[in-house]
Amino acid sequence: MYVDVILSPCDGKVEKISISKNSRFYEWEQLFQIKKADGSVEIIDIGVSGKIETLEVLEGEPVVAGEVLAYFKEDLFVTGSD
Repeated sequence: MYVDVILSPCDGKVEKISISKNSRFYEWEQLFQIKKADGSVEIIDIGVSGKIETLEVLEGEPVVAGEVLAYFKEDLFVTGSD
């Protein structure tokens, strides 16, 4: 298992966090929503499963592209879409 990061792909404001510290998540599950300046919402998901180690942002906080949203440990389990 590896420790990795989830990064913000854009500037904006964290509108929703769908996970919590120590929670498990599955590949392509919605993890964050970031509202951009133009009003559109960016859905953050990743193509691996794992466990959230730490959350680095709170709902309502501004973020910039490349900012760390969370640290996680990846599972090495094979899932249905692998």
